[in-house]
Parts: sequence; structure tokens; C-alpha cells
Amino acid sequence: MSRNTDAVWTFVEAKQEEAIGLSDRVWATPELAYAETKSAAEHTAFLHAQGFRVTEQLAGIPTAMMGEAGEGGPVIAILGEFDALPGLSNEAGVAEHRPMPGDGNGHACGHNLLGAGSLLAATAVKDWLAANGLPGRVRYYGCPAEEGGAAKGFMTRAGLFDDVDIAISWHPSGFAAVNEPLSLANTRIDFTFHGRASHAAASPHLGRSALDAVELMSVGVNYLREHVPQESRIHYAYLDAGGVAPNVVQAKAKVRYLIRAADVEDLNRLVARVRKIADGAALMTETRVETRVVSAVSNLLGNRPLEELMQAALDRLGPPPFDAADHARAAEFQATLGEEEISSAYRRIGLPRAESPLADRIPALDAPRVPMVGSTDVGDVSWKVPTVQARGATHAVGTPLHSWQATAQGTLPHAHKGMVHVAKVMASTAVDALTRPEVIAAAKAEHHGKTGGRYVCPLPEDATPPIGMSLAV
Repeated sequence: MSRNTDAVWTFVEAKQEEAIGLSDRVWATPELAYAETKSAAEHTAFLHAQGFRVTEQLAGIPTAMMGEAGEGGPVIAILGEFDALPGLSNEAGVAEHRPMPGDGNGHACGHNLLGAGSLLAATAVKDWLAANGLPGRVRYYGCPAEEGGAAKGFMTRAGLFDDVDIAISWHPSGFAAVNEPLSLANTRIDFTFHGRASHAAASPHLGRSALDAVELMSVGVNYLREHVPQESRIHYAYLDAGGVAPNVVQAKAKVRYLIRAADVEDLNRLVARVRKIADGAALMTETRVETRVVSAVSNLLGNRPLEELMQAALDRLGPPPFDAADHARAAEFQATLGEEEISSAYRRIGLPRAESPLADRIPALDAPRVPMVGSTDVGDVSWKVPTVQARGATHAVGTPLHSWQATAQGTLPHAHKGMVHVAKVMASTAVDALTRPEVIAAAKAEHHGKTGGRYVCPLPEDATPPIGMSLAV
């Protein structure tokens, strides 16, 4: 165990209560993508209070900010998030589905913990640099709208990571581990069909149904599913079905498609096929279709030198210091889950099934895992700079993200302990990188070998952050 790592853990512990308070305040005011005004204000105030040099409204996004500390040397970015999800509120600490009154938003993906934990790690690195009088800069990037808004994609496209040497992030989980660098590229596209209204009984021949076009598009895409790469996914939701009067031919209807693929090249090919189906539906119904790309993200790129560095920090630190009371509370939530959810969580992380409701082991970096693949806009950062992510053990093993159980555990002591634990892991990774320039060089060399120094943003040039737009579907 290195002396430097010991020191940075001490700096984490010194500010942990402030970070826990930040996390709980953000949990109490859950806000959706691009509308995180209170949460962003809390993060900005914390940055100012800790002495960071703060820049707000990054990439023209009102709720994106960056705090920097230190001078010269390598630039270490630590990424945080703070957006919530719709329809997943729950009373804190209650092991039953008990939604809160109000708008129904809830931190079911743990982003209240994610942002506060990353900010705690950045603060510890800042304090460590100052105490040791060493060159180096640490930046905390407050990134809104991870849930469907692709803010990091817009931020990357704006050049905000161009001078960063490495990036570090994490995500709440049932385990403490290095996160497997696997995700799907995706895009969200709104297809709006325009037809002609008419009386559905007296003059149906005069109408051109936009709703028919949407439904025909759905039929076409459903047949397409048989003929796409197995990693690909296509989801959709009706945003506007054209009204509630069945005796009126619907003149306008809108559907949102979420299209995923293994990488951006496969994504672009699949999107082109979906667009052709939309054009065909418009042709069949004599309607007109307009499209708007709402968001798009790249797939994650792994970086073995940084993953090994983070694994070494995890191995030195060991599992989070959960006590008997933490296990008892976590057991209450695990009792609401099925055996399939619990067992599959162990398979996904590469550990044998255990009876403990909280993570008590650190899985090996190369443990065989059964992946569960989603998407994240961290992928865009990973194409621009070498990036590594941790998992933090913040809730009972088996707890699904995007569930009321995840929301309800977000302010419990075991969530706080898991957040502080992963902040130590991230801070150690940053400090070890700052003191070992050969690791940063190796990380950059591997990254260049994978990308050739080229990042192609999946967002169209004319795409803008969908501020004020519903991303709930």
C-alpha cells in the first residue's frame, strides 16, 4: 500500500460528510434531463466552497459545469451526473413500493450518489495536490442528462475534453469493481408524420392518416428485427397518436425510436434501414415524414492500463466497510427481489452466488462475466480520451437499476458507505496516474491504437441539446 494512496484516502474521509449531505439534497429534489437546476446549483455551490475554479453552462447547457484545481502537469477529469428518472419516486429507506407525492421523479439510477461521489474524489485529489505541492490538474465535470440526453456527447463535440489526459467515472451498483467497458452505441430519433384530417365516416377517402403511417412503420421495423446483428436493439414509444377522436383521420402522429448497436458504424447502418422503413410508411399512406435526432452516444472503449491501475486500488482498499446494521437493512430490500435477479447479478460480475445481501468481495479484473449491456454517454468521452469506470457497491445485491428499490436505498448508510468507498478508489486511481507518468503514456498509446486519434461524434452537426424536451420514453 503506497503512502500517497493512504494520504488521498484521508482527504476523502475529511470531506465525506459534506459529500453525503450533497448526495442527500440532490436525492430530495429529483430532476429530469436538462432540467436539473437545483441539483446543478448544489454542485456548483460545492465546487465554489471547496475552492475550485468554476466554469458554468458548458457547451451552452445551463446545467453543465466544470471545476478545476491545480496547476500544470497532467489533466485528470472526474465525471459526475445528477439527473433523475420519471415515475420512480419512493419513500426513502422503505422496503416497499411507496411513491412520494409530487411529480413522481426519483433517483432510481443513483445519480445523486454518482455526482457527489465523483465530486468527493475530485476534492480529495485537489487537496492532495495542494498538500504535496505537486503539478497536476483535477477537473470535476458536472454532466447532466445522462438518461437519454447525451450531454457528454454534446460536451465532447464542443471540445471540452480536448486537453484532458485521462477520465475517471463510476456508477452505482451492487458490487465494488472495475466496470466492464461494454456498452451499445445508440440514438433517439423522433419520426413525425403529417397527413390530412377528414371525417372518418363521411369522407374517409379524403383523409391521409399519420397514425396509419406510424403503425405501418412499426410493422416494418418489427420485421426488420429478424435481420439485424444480435447485439442490436430497437425500441419505440408513441409520443403523439394523433388525438382521441376515432371519427377523425389523424393528421399528425409522432413516434420516438431508440436504436442501439455494437458501435457507431453498425448504428449508422441500422439507422439508415429504419429511416427507409419510415419513408416507405409515408409513401404507402401518402403522408410526409420529418425526423429529428434527439440524442446519440458512442459505445464505450476500454483502457487496460487504467483498468489495471483501478483494480490495484480496489485490491488495496478491499470491500466497503459495511456493518451488521447495513446488512440487515439491505436484507429487507433483497427480500423484495426474486432469486433470478440476485443470481444474475453475481453472474454479471463474475462472482459465485453468496448469501450476504451486500458486496463483501472484490471480483478479479478478468473474472468471466455474463454482460448486461446498456448505453451511456461516457462512451463519447472514452473515444476522446483514455477512460476508466468503477462500480460502487451502494445497494443490496440484485437491486435492479431503474427500480423503486434503487430509489429507496439512495440515502441509506450502506449507500453512503459505498459512495465514499468508490470515491477512494477513483481518487487513488487519479493520484497513482499523476505519480506514474508511464501509466498515462501507456493509456494514451493504447487509446491511440484503438482510435487512430479519431473521434467521430454520432450526433449530427445540426443536432442541439434537447433542453426543455421530454426524454421520458
